[in-house]
Amino acid sequence: MNNPIPVYYTADIREIEQLAAALPNPPDLMEKAGLAAAHITKDRLLSNDKNKVLVLAGPGNNGGDAFVTARYLRAWGFQVTTVFTGEASKLSQDAKQAFQNWLSMGGELHNDIPSSGLWHVVIDGLFGIGLNPAKYQLDEKYRRLIEVVNNMNLPVLALDIPSGLSADNGIALSTAIKATITATFIGLKPGLLTHDGCEYAGEIILCNLDLDAISMKSPQSWLLDQTMIKTLLPPPRPANSHKGIFGSVGILGGSSGMIGAALLAGSAALKLGTGRVYLGLLANHFPTVDPTQPELMLRPVDDLFELDHLTCLIVGPGLGKEIAACLCLEKTLQTSLPLVLDADALNLIAYHSELASALRTRRAPSLLTPHAAEAARLLNTDIATVQSNRMKAAENLAKNFNCSLVLKGAGSICALPNGHCYFNASGNPGLSSAGTGDVLSGMIGALLAQGLSSENALLLAVYLHGAAADALLEILNGPIGMTASEIIDSARRLLNQWVYDHDARFRYSHAHSIY
Repeated sequence: MNNPIPVYYTADIREIEQLAAALPNPPDLMEKAGLAAAHITKDRLLSNDKNKVLVLAGPGNNGGDAFVTARYLRAWGFQVTTVFTGEASKLSQDAKQAFQNWLSMGGELHNDIPSSGLWHVVIDGLFGIGLNPAKYQLDEKYRRLIEVVNNMNLPVLALDIPSGLSADNGIALSTAIKATITATFIGLKPGLLTHDGCEYAGEIILCNLDLDAISMKSPQSWLLDQTMIKTLLPPPRPANSHKGIFGSVGILGGSSGMIGAALLAGSAALKLGTGRVYLGLLANHFPTVDPTQPELMLRPVDDLFELDHLTCLIVGPGLGKEIAACLCLEKTLQTSLPLVLDADALNLIAYHSELASALRTRRAPSLLTPHAAEAARLLNTDIATVQSNRMKAAENLAKNFNCSLVLKGAGSICALPNGHCYFNASGNPGLSSAGTGDVLSGMIGALLAQGLSSENALLLAVYLHGAAADALLEILNGPIGMTASEIIDSARRLLNQWVYDHDARFRYSHAHSIY
């Protein structure tokens, strides 16, 4: 079984580099990084008729990596133009050696991009993971260089991280390189996987430089990808099964004008495999049946608390903020059932300290699904602060409320009470539409009902939710107009594919299900 791919902060990478340097035969990491980048450039971006490369080498070790890359490409017969923006005397020992090796082989240097040049590929080695946006703002020279490169409309290979992007939080400075491919070294960085990193990093290729990073530094964060979620899937269903095996989900919400949110969550819970789904609706007047999904059982909200066979509760879709909603949430927080809290349930917790205290002291699992604005309210801060360090915000929420959660957005982050974090690799802008959050809540509830642990249900649902949107992206030829209802059916199809090994056809002819 493949191990999950770890994600490391800049400080962790520096520690790994220092440990590598202290080995009896320390590896030349700069040489390995430059060689790996040169191979990626040659194999993925160049060809016989596309052989001209523009290399941008900055003032630090990222520039040293660029010089090594340039040297190999030139030795392999490619035409390389190198722009150096630093001062040779200020380079580190390794970078200075890479600089001298480039000159020794006849390589030339420019202090700016030649106006008459023609290239097929750009290699970005201006700034690496040491760029801290809290302490350093790009000056006019670098902003102009980056803008020129972005306007070339050429494939760009970024070394370690696109210049101008923070490795730890994914914030782009005033401008940043838009990479086609990012060759990142030793380990993945958070900034590549969330916030602006999703826009600027392009395809990410991890080059481990022959280091076993996990043995040198135990990770606290990982990539949530399809390899990982294969270990989280529910088992195939037994032939002799009945609906009681697959749990019962109760959904509380659906106040006047927002019944659709609860119906979407219910449909998602049903189609992702729950045996029975009950909707407790707060609206004064609501239909007794949903003709488009008659399997859902619609009831007044108080009736749900009389049921003794529920497996978990979802609170929030269309809940509203009236006193009835507040009392409903207070009652659910006192239950011993696993809870999925979304939307107005989160807003009410943010506004009422007694609800927040009740959440913190729960012993049963609680799973929260905030977007940035809801997270800001829960943390008593603003959206900009949350987005400036999404990983920290997610960790603080998990710690403050003793819960597991997903901080939704570009590069959604799942945080667990034990301090572990997971960066979701699926999803696209098609999810930026009404109701998709309600669908996610229903999916989490469905997986809880089927016996997954709270952590596994959260991780699998988050990845599946994004993967369903990715599958639709191909069908719709883009994200525009993707709807929450479509996500549900796409997710159901994918979950069946994953659970029932899709090279072999699933046969159910001998099964006798009991209803």
